[in-house]
Amino acid sequence: MAKITYIEHNGAEHVLDVKAGLSVMEGAVKSNIPGIDADCGGACACATCHVYVDPAWADKTGTPTAMEESMLDFAENVEPNSRLSCQIKVTDELDGLIVRMPESQH
Repeated sequence: MAKITYIEHNGAEHVLDVKAGLSVMEGAVKSNIPGIDADCGGACACATCHVYVDPAWADKTGTPTAMEESMLDFAENVEPNSRLSCQIKVTDELDGLIVRMPESQH
């Protein structure tokens, strides 16, 4: 389990224990966290699970694949720390991860 903090654009925080092996998106969807719609169900075929990874966690969450980069082209307000939460696999090393949702996803 990893404790992950999801922060909505309005500042509302949701702290969840997410099972290793799930994606950051799956943890949010299973707990009905606002701002992560996951329209494609985690297939990296949309950008409705766009998050900003806290800069302190960038190295631990890895780098986007070419496919993820392509899907991020469809997201609004993409920043250097933008990721699709469906592409971040939860591991014990991500305990404490913080992600923020963009204003366009509320």
